[in-house]
Amino acid sequence: MKSLKKQRRIQLIAMAVVALIGSTALIGYAMRDGINFFRAPSQVVVDPPQASEVFRIGGLVEEGTLMRGQGERISFSVTDGGASVPVVYTGVLPDLFGENEGMVGTGSLVNGVFEATEILARHDETYMPKEVVDALKAQGVYQDPEG
Repeated sequence: MKSLKKQRRIQLIAMAVVALIGSTALIGYAMRDGINFFRAPSQVVVDPPQASEVFRIGGLVEEGTLMRGQGERISFSVTDGGASVPVVYTGVLPDLFGENEGMVGTGSLVNGVFEATEILARHDETYMPKEVVDALKAQGVYQDPEG
């Protein structure tokens, strides 16, 4: 009688482990396209990702590089103080987007140019995304606006 209970308990634990592994694998499979890794411009220059990889890049819009093309096409360079990456974007930019301002873009690197599908800028006068601040601090460029 005791060995039957012990055997059932082992079977139950084994089924729970298999279910946990299976659900973890399914969650990972479902999220594979929804995860976008952040990279600083210096990381992109040193180790360029494949053209098929979608990732986020962030830094400051380099001064003197913001150019508006025909229609809604915009080109500029994003920098973290160590390297610059050219960016092209077609669409409407956020209101607080401008030169020497922080930005984060989602897209892919094609022939050395980051083709953005989405551009995010800070949402008020003082905010900058944590990833961008960390990348700028690593290059020694970031200056805290609060002193």
